[in-house]
Amino acid sequence: MRGAGELPSPGPQPAATGGRAGEDSRRGPAADTPMGSERMEMRKRQMSTIQETPGAAQAQHSTGNRGSNACCFCWCCCCSCSCLTVRNQDEERARRTSHELQAEGIPNCEESPAPTLEEVNAWAQSFDKLMLTPAGRNAFREFLRTEFSEENMLFWMACEELKQESNKSVIEEKARLIYEDYISILSPKEVSLDSRVREVINRNMLEPSQHTFDDAQLQIYTLMHRDSYPRFMNSAIYKDLLQSLSEKSVET
Repeated sequence: MRGAGELPSPGPQPAATGGRAGEDSRRGPAADTPMGSERMEMRKRQMSTIQETPGAAQAQHSTGNRGSNACCFCWCCCCSCSCLTVRNQDEERARRTSHELQAEGIPNCEESPAPTLEEVNAWAQSFDKLMLTPAGRNAFREFLRTEFSEENMLFWMACEELKQESNKSVIEEKARLIYEDYISILSPKEVSLDSRVREVINRNMLEPSQHTFDDAQLQIYTLMHRDSYPRFMNSAIYKDLLQSLSEKSVET
């Protein structure tokens, strides 16, 4: 019974619950199961391509804000609960880091002499031979950049550099930077690792050493070998370099 002049209480909000239910139904059971590194890498490249179309991304963001930010009974746009505040701060920090990375430009490649025809031919023999030479890593890194996965090579190189350190304070600092740059989910350069490896890293970070990221480095090396290396061998970057060196060899 309502008293005279008393406003009717608002009915259930089907939009909020329906949105979450619809989102859960669309995700399906596959969203709760861990994905392999190669599938995660493929999804990352697809997401990077989508980000190249700002109109579509902005439209998706504007339409999905209300549903994704509805973390309490209040689902209006002025909700100011603490969990939304933390989430917004994290998103803003990730966007700011991404803009700073773009402003800094692409990191410089390793210094190395121009590769010879014999070296370039050897790259086709095995992935190990490609990764042994700075020129090979530079060429492969240039290809990874076109696939929006250059962070895999950068992470692998950072781990190699960490292994050369012996000073404890330097090791701890470099391990922290590697974690922030390539392991943290807030980083725009996060690499694709499974949950088991992430747990190992988190335990190792309690006492960082030169081998804190060994398992992760091996997983990324295997991912590049199986996923990116075959495409590199069929890419225009490799074929053009091989043709150019072959023509120079014939001229001489």
